[in-house]
Amino acid sequence: MLGHGTFAKVYHARNLQSGKSVAMKVVGKEKVIRVGMMDQIKREISVMKMVKHPNIVELHEVMASKSKIYIAMELVRGGELFSKIARSPISGSAPSPST
Repeated sequence: MLGHGTFAKVYHARNLQSGKSVAMKVVGKEKVIRVGMMDQIKREISVMKMVKHPNIVELHEVMASKSKIYIAMELVRGGELFSKIARSPISGSAPSPST
């Protein structure tokens, strides 16, 4: 497991046809429905489908079963963005491209 949040867990997965590594976000439908967040999940997926930018994680595919939503995304190494920002010293300049 790469990480987890309130509604989802993210795993390192591999596309069996291409062999390409992806991040697979697995969202539990029951919990999302119970707290009324299904529309937000749908919006997140819709926005990710539209956005194409080198600095934003790419959405590859969305699948669903009765109990789960599976979101296959570009695998990005290096940890969570929030953790990186929290550890960085505050300054007026932008981080270098290597960070």
